[in-house]
Amino acid sequence: MIRRFTRKDLLFLIVPLIIELTLSVGVGVCDTMMVSLAGDAAISGVSLIDQVQKLMVFILSAFGTGGGVVISQLIGKEDRENANLAAKELLFLSLGCTLLLSFIFMFIREAVISFIFGHIEERVFESAIAYFSPLLISLPFLALQTGSNAIFRSMGKSKITMIVSLLVNVVNVILNGIFLIVFKLGAFGVGLASLISRALGAVVMLVLLRKKSNLIYITNYSFEFNKKIVKRILYIAIPSGIEESLFHVGKLLVATTVAMLGTTAIASNAVVDSVFQINVICGNAINLAAITVIGQCIGAKDKEGAIYYSKVLLLICYISLFITSTLLIFFLKPIIGLYSVSQSAASLSYEILFMKAVNTILFWTPSFLLPSILRSAGDVKFTMLSTTLSMFIFRVILSRIFAINLNMGLHGVYYAWFADWYCRVILLTIRYKSRRWLNKGLV
Repeated sequence: MIRRFTRKDLLFLIVPLIIELTLSVGVGVCDTMMVSLAGDAAISGVSLIDQVQKLMVFILSAFGTGGGVVISQLIGKEDRENANLAAKELLFLSLGCTLLLSFIFMFIREAVISFIFGHIEERVFESAIAYFSPLLISLPFLALQTGSNAIFRSMGKSKITMIVSLLVNVVNVILNGIFLIVFKLGAFGVGLASLISRALGAVVMLVLLRKKSNLIYITNYSFEFNKKIVKRILYIAIPSGIEESLFHVGKLLVATTVAMLGTTAIASNAVVDSVFQINVICGNAINLAAITVIGQCIGAKDKEGAIYYSKVLLLICYISLFITSTLLIFFLKPIIGLYSVSQSAASLSYEILFMKAVNTILFWTPSFLLPSILRSAGDVKFTMLSTTLSMFIFRVILSRIFAINLNMGLHGVYYAWFADWYCRVILLTIRYKSRRWLNKGLV
């Protein structure tokens, strides 16, 4: 078996991704703190629109996943001509979709906010509209940057995406400070900062993609349409987009259950979400790396290599999450102490996070990395059906039964959450061991 990736290759692929995701989470926290300076109405409006924006970002991520898998497999096949063409098709697909979405939502943005969130305070509504408008204009730029990120990661050049992400995030924070503190633009200033920083990120990435020293490069951005390649990208993108969107809908439905449990449960759940997001950064980075590694192996028809590197990635993920989750358990009390919540909410957060950290060590890796491995090989329909059904049967329905009907409170929500993980592990492990996913290559 040819070792396509050395330890150094994997290190240079995964570490920049970890740094990039850490920056993203850190800047998100920083943004929230800065927006709070503009008052409750501004932060509320921004928070509401961010929920809508997540669904749009899921669509872009789905295109990125689809394009990344196809390009990685073409690189593995050593078909650079079609890999270059696939890169261009990915950018045009992402751009076209977001231009259409932005155009439609710009005309119905007020109706969308009213439909989703119902009657909200006038000041909050105005802030939401002020933030939503520049954000919609920024989406095509975000699409180009997201697509470009997927292309560079397919080549194994995650260091480039990390550096550009650092640039974009630093510019975004600086502009937020200028627009919020100096010019007092409120929620509109936050959206304007996102627009400018995303436009900068898109321009930089498109320039970098023109360099002929890259394995994959685009010298001519004129429109081309290749039905065969577009079909391959959508074969991955559509199921992935459905899976991610339904996953977000499921999380919103679980949030409605939590909302029925009272203020203490809501505050505690917010703390748990915030802390856990940091805890699984390494795991999410390895998920992204799997697209490149497994995709290239499948493209080269190297089934033994795909099995070998999938086991390596699983091992790295287990070790990294063991380290971060163990550190979390040891420093749980001081971490929770950073949040201004009541003693009862803090105690509840401690109990839930302790359970979640233990379950993360044992079950997060097969529950979330295995779908990425299967998806990278082209096995998207099984992952979509298994993860979505498990999500709604266990996490959504069972959480309502445990938390409300059986009066288990927030503990019941997370018992159902863990049941979803256990189900995913069983289904995905059976699929992985069957090796049927090795025959789903797209090129």
